[in-house]
Amino acid sequence: MDHALSFVIGTLCILAICYRLYGVFFTRKVLGVDDSAVTPSHELKDGKDYVPTSKWVAFGGHFAAIAAAGPLVGPVLAAQYGYLPSMIWLLIGCVIGGAVHDTVVLFASMKHHGKSLSEVAKAELGPVAGWCTGLAMLFIITITMAGLSMVVVHALERNPWGAFAVFMTIPIAIGVGLWERVTGSMKNASYVGIAAIMACVFAGPYIQHTALGEWLSLKASTVSLLLPIYAFFATALPVWMLLTPRACLSSFMKIGVFGLLVAGVVFINPQIQFPAVTQFIHGGGPVLSGPVWPFISITIACGAISGFHAFIGSGTTPKQIDKWSDILPVGFGAMLAECVVGVMALIAATALHPADYFAINSAPAVFQTLGMDVVNLPKLSQEIGLDLYGRTGGAVTLAVGMADIFTRIPWFSHLASYFFQFMVMFEAVFILTAIDSGTRVARYLIQDFVGDLWAPLKRTDWMPGAIGASVVACALWGYLLNSGDINSVWALFGVSNQLMASIGLIIGATIILRLSHNRGYMLTCLVPLAYLYVTVNYAGYWMVKNVYLNPAAKGYNVFNAGISIVMLALGLAILISAVRRWKALLGRPAPQAGLKPAAAEA
Repeated sequence: MDHALSFVIGTLCILAICYRLYGVFFTRKVLGVDDSAVTPSHELKDGKDYVPTSKWVAFGGHFAAIAAAGPLVGPVLAAQYGYLPSMIWLLIGCVIGGAVHDTVVLFASMKHHGKSLSEVAKAELGPVAGWCTGLAMLFIITITMAGLSMVVVHALERNPWGAFAVFMTIPIAIGVGLWERVTGSMKNASYVGIAAIMACVFAGPYIQHTALGEWLSLKASTVSLLLPIYAFFATALPVWMLLTPRACLSSFMKIGVFGLLVAGVVFINPQIQFPAVTQFIHGGGPVLSGPVWPFISITIACGAISGFHAFIGSGTTPKQIDKWSDILPVGFGAMLAECVVGVMALIAATALHPADYFAINSAPAVFQTLGMDVVNLPKLSQEIGLDLYGRTGGAVTLAVGMADIFTRIPWFSHLASYFFQFMVMFEAVFILTAIDSGTRVARYLIQDFVGDLWAPLKRTDWMPGAIGASVVACALWGYLLNSGDINSVWALFGVSNQLMASIGLIIGATIILRLSHNRGYMLTCLVPLAYLYVTVNYAGYWMVKNVYLNPAAKGYNVFNAGISIVMLALGLAILISAVRRWKALLGRPAPQAGLKPAAAEA
């Protein structure tokens, strides 16, 4: 059997070479970055949003924003197909697609003074494409909330220890926010917050069999209802009270856990127990019902290529870049780092015995039809102190995989339950942070769209409008969360997410065609765009035909079918606008090399 260390070394070597060669070529030659040009952070410096930031601080903030739960969960779910398809897509998708996408979206936003992708689309492709992009962003952020929330539902059900640790992060984050508000020191408040969170994890066993523990033994349906209710109240609170301190705490935890992931895989070097490919590559799997293509490419988004990154790359990050050359480490480099996280998550899943993996990620009745016998799962369930069977969603699998790896160290052999609950809490905190910010973004988008019909809604500080838009946003993704299983909801998330990535590549191809002296450089975006656009449309068609409009399927849902069709139609409208724009640009003379560097043009 293969060992994990060979995957890690191979991944790091490939990504380092690609960063040094392809990354430098793409930023210097294709985008023509020029440090003599002024960046938006300097041109529009206001000390609030537009703030020149050193490249490594900007890298850390950008990486913390893009590397949420996605790169940890997607590879775990895709392990159903074996380790080989996932490794291939993670590496090729990241270098050819994700790194290019993130870098060119960041560049395009900076070229338009740090504006959002919908505003960039309006400027580059016209008002119709801009409107379609804005509407697509609303659909995508809404679906993203449902897809990420689905991940932790089964991790928290009938798990009072985990529910207690996750719930306590709310008052802890509020306490950190109040401390920073009073003292002005977020650093010291964060240290205390991290210590309090760890204390709650260690206190978990003592509340399991108490009245509080029984009250926190929640059903999956209850968790699915509580998450959107929580999101509504979290969105109503000022950002300094919950959103900002939770993001700060999660960033500290993110660094620590990613370090543990790398250390565990490198020093313990577990065997990869999965085969290169499984019998489910042609479809019919218990985790993902579709075939390996196109579903490998929509299941693994973050870690390979993710449209959600466009929200960050055209949001806070372009307003902080100090020099144009910093696009290379921040845009290209952060995406490669996220790929490493995805590979680590894949290793944690495939280090489990396949039967154990499928027993966790399948409903018990479905697992019985597979003809597999669990190997280590009964022992792991006993050590962790939780029934692990049928806890779909990916979060439990990752937590079990990491607990299994670390308990192989003699010093930690009796700490499986603590490692497991810490990982559950870690993933849940990530997702709650995404829910806080994502629901707020959805609220703003709803107010912006409806505000075109009724002007008062445009005012984000108008309380009735803010409350109404928040209710609508939470109701939309809350309905999606309760409308199906992880198979259907995560696929819906994957289709919408990769459609957003296609839009980002369309805009990237357009701006390269407009600014570059070598029009052949446009292929750097067109090649991944061609693959991704065909993939996402076929995946959407497959899900509509075989799941959403199939009464016999578990994920049967006409509403989801309607959303999928509308999103694909929006993507087609944007592509048509882009082709018209490309035709017009090709009819003009190309800019002369060296006459006007791309980054210097206003």
